[in-house]
Amino acid sequence: MASKPGILTEWPWANLGNFKYLVLVPFVGHSIYSFLREGDIGYIAILPFLLFRFIHNQIWISLSRHRTAKGNNRIVDRSIEFDQVDRENSWDDQIIFNGLLYYIGYLRMDQLHHLPLWRTDGLIITALIHIGPVEFIYYWFHRALHHHFLYSRYHSHHHSSIVTQPISAFIHPFAEVASYYAIFAVPVIATEFTGTTCVATITLYVIFTDFMNNLGHCNFEVIPKWMFSLFPPLKYLIYTPSYHSLHHTQFRTNYSLFMPIYDYIFGTMDTSSDTLYEKSLEKKAEVPDVVHLTHLTTLQSIYHLRLGFSSLASKPHMTSSKWYLWLMWPVTLWSIVITWIYSHTFVIERNLFKDLKLQTWAIPKFHKQYFSQWQRKSINNLIKETIMEADQKGVKVLSLGLLNQASKLKSSVCPSLCETIQSSKEKKLNNNGEIYIRKHPGLKVKVVDGSSLVVAVVLNSIPKGTSQVVLQARRLSKVASAIALALCQRGIQVVTLDEEEYKGLKARFTPEAAANLVLSKSICVSKTWLVDDGLSEDEQLKAPKGTLFIPYSPFPPKKVREDCFYFSTPAMICPKHLQNVDSCENWLPRRVMSASRIAGILHAFEGWNEHECGDMMFDVDKVWKASLDHGFSPFTMSSSIEAKI
Repeated sequence: MASKPGILTEWPWANLGNFKYLVLVPFVGHSIYSFLREGDIGYIAILPFLLFRFIHNQIWISLSRHRTAKGNNRIVDRSIEFDQVDRENSWDDQIIFNGLLYYIGYLRMDQLHHLPLWRTDGLIITALIHIGPVEFIYYWFHRALHHHFLYSRYHSHHHSSIVTQPISAFIHPFAEVASYYAIFAVPVIATEFTGTTCVATITLYVIFTDFMNNLGHCNFEVIPKWMFSLFPPLKYLIYTPSYHSLHHTQFRTNYSLFMPIYDYIFGTMDTSSDTLYEKSLEKKAEVPDVVHLTHLTTLQSIYHLRLGFSSLASKPHMTSSKWYLWLMWPVTLWSIVITWIYSHTFVIERNLFKDLKLQTWAIPKFHKQYFSQWQRKSINNLIKETIMEADQKGVKVLSLGLLNQASKLKSSVCPSLCETIQSSKEKKLNNNGEIYIRKHPGLKVKVVDGSSLVVAVVLNSIPKGTSQVVLQARRLSKVASAIALALCQRGIQVVTLDEEEYKGLKARFTPEAAANLVLSKSICVSKTWLVDDGLSEDEQLKAPKGTLFIPYSPFPPKKVREDCFYFSTPAMICPKHLQNVDSCENWLPRRVMSASRIAGILHAFEGWNEHECGDMMFDVDKVWKASLDHGFSPFTMSSSIEAKI
């Protein structure tokens, strides 16, 4: 919103929220009716063209976020936060507006029903009118928008985004966008008066303006230097992303639309444009200090990635899917095929924590693929290659997230790199586990599964004054065992519901600790349950009303009871000095980070010079204190409720 909003700032459908696309429904329905009755192809073709514009812009968004996360050719190093993401979520308003103009124009102007597909003279006239009147009018209109009266009422909304991304190009008040459309209509009007209008003229001109707008706001330099060396006058005819980024950081220079020539003519060219362009081209990919390795979860999680839909990535990924994502099943199906073919991790996010450079890498495999016997080798190889790549790049710490850091042998889940070494038979499931670390003692990168901090977070999530807890575990992982041992040593009674689980824990504990271990096969009165994601419906029904389920696994259990409380998976609230946070980590609320991911940051900051995997665990109290010292705070039940509100 502008600092002093003027008239016609809000879009007409602003109050409709996510239902704003309903304004197009009558026209879409009528176009389908006309096509079925009269075979009107032009009318029905408007919708596919609008969808094409959406996809075109989304490709630019995904590409820009991927490239800026890697760091190569990045122009502005400042961070993007949630307030910018929220402000820019209305970028598709201009597509709706464009659709309304097309539909109304088509219905009102009969001559549009009989346009030829192609006219070369129409394309030439459009190009000449754009180079002359459009660029000239836009330049002076843009300068006028920077006058304090118009700037405070309209254009300041666009300039709230100092660090731009492609969607920033389309974030303007309604009155401003209407003015831009009037300017861009000049070539269309000119071809109409000369009788040279064609379908290609209209569609290609819109695609051209979309392309150039996305290009100018993408925050990474993409135009190669050889183009300007081959044809030097080109610098006056086409702008670069670095050229336009200076307009967003300096405000009073580089006003031109797509052609810098008018800035040269009227003396508003920023003198540092060429220097910034060359500097951006030379910038190499960033080498992070800490890498967090995650993977895809549900089939629709691709849309919730930071590289996907920014509006979805900025909100927790709930188990229930948005209805409109089911309409995208062809894209979802194609993404599944890609995960079978593509065999390399990719960068999805970068952050800055004080002086530490952080990145999140993702393995292109879904949750269910980790359960596949014939995907196991492929996933293990991906984890192995990722560790080697991180080591070669000079990464200090690599933390393992989700199923990369915890396997379930009984469920035949793919083993992680850092699973406890058990019998040789079990190690058939873990060829890339601790044995791999032992085979490569020269590794400089430290591999961390975050178990110590997970245990610390769970222990500190248990309500004060609790004297008894129920521990549910489908297998005795080192996290479950460590939690049970710590509680028993503190005099808290630990109730297990499975005899095998009870015997396994009792065999590992000292007699003093085992005295607080209880086996119960009946309904338990304890209202604090420590559970993994395998918590079944039958097990949940055994819990009394008002039970608090606290997960210790990286995945949350399925919620069955309405009369119980479900706490978050192990996580903590991030401090304010963690920068460039503009997406949510899976199902966690904004600025809440998983314990395994935080563990990698602490490991690097504290300079702990050893791996945390296999049987290895750090002192739980020491890790908890380190997390608090570095600004992380407990994610309590009350803060969880506030985050949802």
